[in-house]
Amino acid sequence: MTDMSNTDTKLPDSAQRVANLLAELGHDKPVVMLPETGKTSAEAAAGLGCSVAEIAKSIVFRRLADDAAVMVVASGANRVDEHKVAAQVGPLGRADAKFVKTRIGYAIGGVCPIGHVEKTVMLIDEDLMKLPSVWAAAGHPHAVFNLTPQQLQAMTGAPVVDVALR
Repeated sequence: MTDMSNTDTKLPDSAQRVANLLAELGHDKPVVMLPETGKTSAEAAAGLGCSVAEIAKSIVFRRLADDAAVMVVASGANRVDEHKVAAQVGPLGRADAKFVKTRIGYAIGGVCPIGHVEKTVMLIDEDLMKLPSVWAAAGHPHAVFNLTPQQLQAMTGAPVVDVALR
């Protein structure tokens, strides 16, 4: 298990922004810096000593109708079914790194489910709701934070739906 104490570690600016937002929301868990990158669910899970399913990965699409950012927060164990997402929000296109950074405000690999620069259409994978807690990216490829799926839903206001490819 990774040492979760961050008392003497200065967070990168993007992760500090998330830490400040979490504090404003009254969230009691710290932003944790992983010694190795958490760009993939498997890497983050290995660094945290948890299962891949407990990683709440943020996948961003571009809605074709209005060019809006669409974020799916999914279990790291699941592959997102674009057809299921499109059935919820409309036809989708790919979101490149520039689109994600401009519309969401974070670089790919550290995309946080909160604190976006523009209003984001969001969906939460129903499989996350089965877990006692999950780890989400905190604005930087090495930064994560822990929360319950219920806290994730409350913070984002996103509907909980089936998005997994089965």
